[in-house]
Amino acid sequence: MRKLSKRHKKAQEVADLKMEYPLDEAVSLLMKMPKVKFDETVALSVHLGVDPKQSDQMVRGTVSLPNGSGKKVRVLAFTDDPDSAISAGADWAGLSDLLQKINEGWLDFDVAVATTSAMREVRSVARVLGPRGLMPNPKTGTVSDDLDSAIKAVKAGRVEFKMDKTANMAVVVGKRSFEPEKLVENCEAAISALAKARPSEFRGRFVMSMTIAATMTPGIRLSSKIFGKF
Repeated sequence: MRKLSKRHKKAQEVADLKMEYPLDEAVSLLMKMPKVKFDETVALSVHLGVDPKQSDQMVRGTVSLPNGSGKKVRVLAFTDDPDSAISAGADWAGLSDLLQKINEGWLDFDVAVATTSAMREVRSVARVLGPRGLMPNPKTGTVSDDLDSAIKAVKAGRVEFKMDKTANMAVVVGKRSFEPEKLVENCEAAISALAKARPSEFRGRFVMSMTIAATMTPGIRLSSKIFGKF
Protein backbone atom coordinates (compact mmCIF):
# COMPACT_ATOMS: atom_id res chain seq x y z
CA MET A 1 0.00 0.00 0.00
CA ARG A 2 1.27 3.47 -0.89
CA LYS A 3 2.44 5.43 2.16
CA LEU A 4 0.70 8.77 2.58
CA SER A 5 2.77 11.92 3.01
CA LYS A 6 2.41 14.03 6.16
CA ARG A 7 0.74 16.74 4.07
CA HIS A 8 -1.81 14.26 2.70
CA LYS A 9 -2.55 12.93 6.20
CA LYS A 10 -3.14 16.47 7.46
CA ALA A 11 -5.40 17.14 4.47
CA GLN A 12 -7.48 14.09 5.42
CA GLU A 13 -7.96 15.62 8.87
CA VAL A 14 -9.59 18.64 7.22
CA ALA A 15 -12.00 16.83 4.87
CA ASP A 16 -13.46 13.36 4.51
CA LEU A 17 -12.23 12.46 1.03
CA LYS A 18 -14.97 9.85 0.63
CA MET A 19 -17.76 12.38 1.13
CA GLU A 20 -19.31 14.76 -1.38
CA TYR A 21 -19.58 18.45 -0.55
CA PRO A 22 -21.46 21.50 -1.90
CA LEU A 23 -19.18 23.74 -3.94
CA ASP A 24 -18.77 26.54 -1.42
CA GLU A 25 -18.01 24.08 1.39
CA ALA A 26 -15.53 22.17 -0.78
CA VAL A 27 -13.66 25.40 -1.58
CA SER A 28 -13.64 26.35 2.10
CA LEU A 29 -12.17 22.96 3.04
CA LEU A 30 -9.59 23.19 0.28
CA MET A 31 -8.35 26.51 1.65
CA LYS A 32 -7.84 24.92 5.08
CA MET A 33 -5.58 22.16 3.77
CA PRO A 34 -1.80 22.45 4.31
CA LYS A 35 -0.13 24.89 1.93
CA VAL A 36 3.23 24.78 0.20
CA LYS A 37 5.67 27.59 -0.58
CA PHE A 38 4.37 28.34 -4.09
CA ASP A 39 0.94 29.55 -5.17
CA GLU A 40 -0.77 26.33 -6.22
CA THR A 41 -3.08 26.10 -9.20
CA VAL A 42 -6.65 25.06 -8.42
CA ALA A 43 -8.53 22.89 -10.92
CA LEU A 44 -11.71 20.90 -11.33
CA SER A 45 -11.12 17.28 -12.33
CA VAL A 46 -14.05 15.79 -14.21
CA HIS A 47 -14.84 12.24 -15.30
CA LEU A 48 -17.35 12.15 -18.15
CA GLY A 49 -19.86 9.51 -19.17
CA VAL A 50 -19.24 9.90 -22.91
CA ASP A 51 -17.35 7.41 -25.07
CA PRO A 52 -13.99 9.01 -25.98
CA LYS A 53 -13.67 6.62 -28.95
CA GLN A 54 -16.66 8.24 -30.65
CA SER A 55 -15.69 11.35 -32.61
CA ASP A 56 -19.14 12.91 -32.15
CA GLN A 57 -18.76 12.65 -28.37
CA MET A 58 -15.56 14.69 -28.11
CA VAL A 59 -15.83 17.35 -25.41
CA ARG A 60 -13.83 20.55 -25.58
CA GLY A 61 -14.44 24.24 -25.08
CA THR A 62 -13.40 27.41 -23.35
CA VAL A 63 -14.49 29.35 -20.30
CA SER A 64 -13.90 33.02 -19.51
CA LEU A 65 -13.20 32.97 -15.79
CA PRO A 66 -14.77 36.06 -14.18
CA ASN A 67 -11.82 36.47 -11.82
CA GLY A 68 -9.08 35.32 -14.21
CA SER A 69 -6.93 32.21 -13.90
CA GLY A 70 -4.16 33.84 -11.87
CA LYS A 71 -1.65 32.64 -14.41
CA LYS A 72 0.43 34.83 -16.67
CA VAL A 73 -0.38 33.48 -20.13
CA ARG A 74 2.29 33.76 -22.83
CA VAL A 75 0.49 34.33 -26.13
CA LEU A 76 1.90 33.79 -29.60
CA ALA A 77 0.03 35.35 -32.52
CA PHE A 78 0.32 34.08 -36.08
CA THR A 79 -0.42 37.12 -38.22
CA ASP A 80 0.82 39.32 -41.05
CA ASP A 81 0.31 42.35 -38.79
CA PRO A 82 2.60 41.64 -35.82
CA ASP A 83 2.67 45.24 -34.57
CA SER A 84 -1.09 45.25 -33.99
CA ALA A 85 -0.95 41.89 -32.20
CA ILE A 86 1.84 43.06 -29.92
CA SER A 87 -0.15 46.21 -29.12
CA ALA A 88 -3.10 43.99 -28.16
CA GLY A 89 -0.93 42.09 -25.66
CA ALA A 90 0.65 39.22 -27.58
CA ASP A 91 4.11 38.25 -26.33
CA TRP A 92 5.28 37.16 -29.79
CA ALA A 93 3.76 37.86 -33.20
CA GLY A 94 4.65 37.08 -36.79
CA LEU A 95 4.29 34.22 -39.22
CA SER A 96 7.11 32.68 -41.26
CA ASP A 97 9.74 33.62 -38.67
CA LEU A 98 7.77 31.99 -35.84
CA LEU A 99 7.00 28.90 -37.90
CA GLN A 100 10.71 28.47 -38.52
CA LYS A 101 11.47 28.79 -34.78
CA ILE A 102 8.80 26.19 -33.97
CA ASN A 103 10.23 23.79 -36.54
CA GLU A 104 13.59 24.25 -34.82
CA GLY A 105 12.08 23.18 -31.49
CA TRP A 106 10.99 26.45 -29.85
CA LEU A 107 7.73 26.15 -27.89
CA ASP A 108 8.04 28.70 -25.08
CA PHE A 109 4.43 29.89 -25.14
CA ASP A 110 1.14 28.84 -23.55
CA VAL A 111 -1.48 29.74 -26.17
CA ALA A 112 -1.28 30.34 -29.92
CA VAL A 113 -3.83 32.43 -31.79
CA ALA A 114 -4.04 33.02 -35.53
CA THR A 115 -5.92 34.91 -38.21
CA THR A 116 -7.95 32.85 -40.68
CA SER A 117 -5.58 33.63 -43.54
CA ALA A 118 -2.49 32.71 -41.49
CA MET A 119 -3.86 29.22 -40.82
CA ARG A 120 -2.90 28.07 -44.31
CA GLU A 121 0.74 28.30 -43.26
CA VAL A 122 0.23 27.41 -39.60
CA ARG A 123 -1.06 23.96 -40.62
CA SER A 124 2.53 23.12 -41.60
CA VAL A 125 3.38 22.83 -37.88
CA ALA A 126 0.16 21.04 -36.86
CA ARG A 127 2.13 17.84 -36.19
CA VAL A 128 4.18 19.78 -33.62
CA LEU A 129 1.48 21.95 -32.02
CA GLY A 130 -1.45 19.50 -32.15
CA PRO A 131 -0.17 16.84 -29.71
CA ARG A 132 0.74 19.60 -27.22
CA GLY A 133 -2.66 21.25 -27.37
CA LEU A 134 -1.19 24.43 -28.88
CA MET A 135 -2.77 24.37 -32.32
CA PRO A 136 -5.11 27.35 -32.94
CA ASN A 137 -8.71 26.23 -33.38
CA PRO A 138 -11.89 28.17 -34.32
CA LYS A 139 -13.88 26.15 -31.75
CA THR A 140 -11.80 27.58 -28.91
CA GLY A 141 -11.74 31.12 -30.27
CA THR A 142 -8.04 31.02 -31.09
CA VAL A 143 -8.61 31.42 -34.85
CA SER A 144 -10.20 34.78 -35.51
CA ASP A 145 -10.05 37.74 -37.83
CA ASP A 146 -10.54 39.92 -34.75
CA LEU A 147 -7.17 38.93 -33.38
CA ASP A 148 -7.01 41.81 -30.91
CA SER A 149 -10.13 40.56 -29.12
CA ALA A 150 -8.88 36.96 -29.17
CA ILE A 151 -5.59 37.97 -27.57
CA LYS A 152 -7.26 40.10 -24.90
CA ALA A 153 -9.72 37.30 -24.06
CA VAL A 154 -6.89 34.82 -23.51
CA LYS A 155 -4.95 37.30 -21.40
CA ALA A 156 -8.03 38.15 -19.34
CA GLY A 157 -8.55 34.59 -18.16
CA ARG A 158 -10.08 32.48 -20.89
CA VAL A 159 -9.19 28.85 -20.22
CA GLU A 160 -9.43 25.94 -22.64
CA PHE A 161 -10.51 22.45 -21.64
CA LYS A 162 -10.44 19.20 -23.57
CA MET A 163 -11.34 15.62 -22.73
CA ASP A 164 -8.53 13.06 -22.89
CA LYS A 165 -8.63 9.48 -24.18
CA THR A 166 -10.00 8.19 -20.87
CA ALA A 167 -12.95 10.63 -20.75
CA ASN A 168 -11.27 12.72 -18.07
CA MET A 169 -10.48 16.43 -18.13
CA ALA A 170 -9.09 19.13 -15.87
CA VAL A 171 -10.30 22.73 -15.91
CA VAL A 172 -8.12 25.38 -14.26
CA VAL A 173 -10.22 27.68 -12.07
CA GLY A 174 -7.65 29.85 -10.32
CA LYS A 175 -4.94 29.94 -7.69
CA ARG A 176 -4.77 28.98 -4.02
CA SER A 177 -4.21 32.66 -3.17
CA PHE A 178 -7.66 33.62 -4.52
CA GLU A 179 -10.41 34.57 -2.09
CA PRO A 180 -12.84 31.64 -1.64
CA GLU A 181 -15.71 33.63 -3.15
CA LYS A 182 -13.72 34.26 -6.32
CA LEU A 183 -12.82 30.59 -6.65
CA VAL A 184 -16.49 29.65 -6.27
CA GLU A 185 -17.46 32.14 -9.00
CA ASN A 186 -14.81 30.74 -11.32
CA CYS A 187 -15.92 27.17 -10.62
CA GLU A 188 -19.54 28.05 -11.37
CA ALA A 189 -18.48 29.60 -14.68
CA ALA A 190 -16.43 26.49 -15.55
CA ILE A 191 -19.29 24.11 -14.69
CA SER A 192 -21.68 26.18 -16.80
CA ALA A 193 -19.25 26.11 -19.75
CA LEU A 194 -18.88 22.34 -19.38
CA ALA A 195 -22.66 21.91 -19.48
CA LYS A 196 -22.78 23.86 -22.76
CA ALA A 197 -20.06 21.61 -24.20
CA ARG A 198 -22.20 18.50 -23.85
CA PRO A 199 -22.43 16.75 -27.25
CA SER A 200 -25.89 17.35 -28.70
CA GLU A 201 -26.37 13.71 -29.72
CA PHE A 202 -25.24 12.22 -26.39
CA ARG A 203 -27.85 10.45 -24.29
CA GLY A 204 -27.07 9.40 -20.76
CA ARG A 205 -25.33 10.78 -17.71
CA PHE A 206 -22.83 13.36 -18.92
CA VAL A 207 -20.73 13.96 -15.78
CA MET A 208 -19.96 10.95 -13.63
CA SER A 209 -17.87 12.68 -10.96
CA MET A 210 -16.15 15.98 -10.20
CA THR A 211 -13.49 16.95 -7.68
CA ILE A 212 -11.65 20.13 -6.82
CA ALA A 213 -8.00 20.18 -5.82
CA ALA A 214 -4.91 22.35 -5.69
CA THR A 215 -1.57 21.25 -7.12
CA MET A 216 -0.40 19.57 -3.92
CA THR A 217 -3.70 18.58 -2.29
CA PRO A 218 -5.92 15.52 -2.66
CA GLY A 219 -9.21 16.00 -4.50
CA ILE A 220 -12.39 16.93 -2.68
CA ARG A 221 -15.51 15.40 -4.20
CA LEU A 222 -18.28 17.75 -5.25
CA SER A 223 -21.93 16.93 -4.67
CA SER A 224 -23.64 15.39 -7.68
CA LYS A 225 -26.43 17.96 -7.18
CA ILE A 226 -24.04 20.48 -8.76
CA PHE A 227 -23.67 18.64 -12.05
CA GLY A 228 -26.34 15.93 -11.97
CA LYS A 229 -28.82 18.11 -13.89
CA PHE A 230 -26.69 17.83 -17.01
